[in-house]
Amino acid sequence: MFDFSSESSLGTVQTVDTASVVVEVLNVEQLKRLQVNRLVALQSSRAGEALIGLVQKIARSLDPKAQVTEEIGTEIGIEPDGAINLVRVVLIGTLIGKIGVLRNVFRRTLETVPDIGAPCIPVEGESLSGFMSAVANVKEGEALHLGVYTLDDQAHAYLNANRLFQRHALMVGSTGSGKSYTVARILEQMARLSCPNAIVFDIHGEYSSLEGRAFDHLRIAGPVDIGTDRSLDQGVIHLPFWLLGYEAMVAMLTDRSDNNAPNQAMALTQAVFSLKKAHLENLGQNDLANEITVDSPIPFDTGDLVRELDRLNEERVPGARAGTDKAGPLNDKLSRMLGRMSARIRDRRLGFLFSPPGEASQLQWLERLVSRLMVDSVAADGGIKIIDFSEVPSDLMPLMVSLVANVIFTVQQWRESEKRHPLALICDEAHLYIPEGADAGGSDQISVRSFERIAKEGRKYGIALMVVSQRPSEVNRTVLSQCNNVIAMRLSNAEDQAVVRRSLPDSLGTFADLLPVLDTGEAIVVGDATLLPTRIRVAPPDHPPVGDTIAFWTRWNTFPAAADLADAVLSWRRQSQIDG
Repeated sequence: MFDFSSESSLGTVQTVDTASVVVEVLNVEQLKRLQVNRLVALQSSRAGEALIGLVQKIARSLDPKAQVTEEIGTEIGIEPDGAINLVRVVLIGTLIGKIGVLRNVFRRTLETVPDIGAPCIPVEGESLSGFMSAVANVKEGEALHLGVYTLDDQAHAYLNANRLFQRHALMVGSTGSGKSYTVARILEQMARLSCPNAIVFDIHGEYSSLEGRAFDHLRIAGPVDIGTDRSLDQGVIHLPFWLLGYEAMVAMLTDRSDNNAPNQAMALTQAVFSLKKAHLENLGQNDLANEITVDSPIPFDTGDLVRELDRLNEERVPGARAGTDKAGPLNDKLSRMLGRMSARIRDRRLGFLFSPPGEASQLQWLERLVSRLMVDSVAADGGIKIIDFSEVPSDLMPLMVSLVANVIFTVQQWRESEKRHPLALICDEAHLYIPEGADAGGSDQISVRSFERIAKEGRKYGIALMVVSQRPSEVNRTVLSQCNNVIAMRLSNAEDQAVVRRSLPDSLGTFADLLPVLDTGEAIVVGDATLLPTRIRVAPPDHPPVGDTIAFWTRWNTFPAAADLADAVLSWRRQSQIDG
């Protein structure tokens, strides 16, 4: 594929390190066209092989004071007062001419290094197109077409989709960088499969525009759904209070600064456990009633819980003297929790928690919920479920998103291994519910712990994470550390850039310098899913997300502001944009 003749040679190798070399450039015209992060090929010491590298630094010195030339020049023993052109190249892999019946196979391994004096040539023109084609040769059935390579817009860029989801993925980019477009592009590629299986946490309702048989649009119930017959059959999800774990219930109903918080937590635990056990006993499920814990997902009536806690709060017990009584052990110690709980129950925005439909009190309802989340309602072999959380109050957002994620993980964990259908969780706006520095004991920390567990253990149970965020510096570091694939779009914030830089191998650190200048829809892709760490221009999706950036200046010059805002005010008052 490569011609290492003297005419095309950029120069020759002068020094060799573990994964980098320094090339003395003899062809000045070639040097003028060379750019940092462009590809070069070096002749290997093995016949039929070529080493592929990325240009990391270029130095042309006619001035002995040039610092970059002194630095490189010292490495190869050249005095800084001599005119010399040098290029430092980071080796990233090997192109093998033939393996069996396969030709031009690229591998991200370095079994050899170039000899001193080995020729180095720029990879451009026809050789670039040929090399990109070799890199894009992903096995049939594993290819995810993301777009084209920035280096060669005639070469299609494919990712190894198996490795993308097996190793978790991180997608980052500032607002307007094309992040949502890229998510939509991946989802549309996924939808072309026979049995796709994914859940998208759609925080702002951006992906409602995605259409097709594979897409199942769901939403968390809003205020206008309370008291109606809208349920799972209509794509409306309720998350009844009994589905929460013990820690989540305590975090929602108690104040850790309250002196009576331990008593409140104890009373809540005892009451919830008793109600769950009683429900099973009423159904004749005595064996199961003797095996459950307070965290077991067993229905109970929230009204019964309030009445039991109120009884404990007002309880009087016999006194030491006959005919007298005294305050019970929890008398007047649960008042604040009951007040908080009463306010939560009256809040119509939380109707999905405290006012679920009657069917949600049935033991079999959880199976229906899990089936709707983990199996497509249209085709019983899987589907892409897009869950709209836009009407969930922001203070409870982390708890509710992690609740859905934890239900999926737990069910998948308890399934027989041979029956597990792999599933991906697409975590849009992840910084809102997987935050770094969550308060101990709060709902944020409960959410973080759930996602940390999924990030660490999910792969063995067939659950993948794709963490999507415009502020990676605000996302939990433990979760980020488990993401072995990075799709980084334009980032202007230095702290966010630092997160991406830490995710890159040391030899590819210069890629992070490109983050502020990437074009809209352009991404740096690094990780197990791509053979070649490089820039890719993402192809636009067929159905762009709803949250497309508004053209302010054009709108101001074209359309007058709408005078009728009555619908918006009505939606504000109802706390819902859904027609009742």
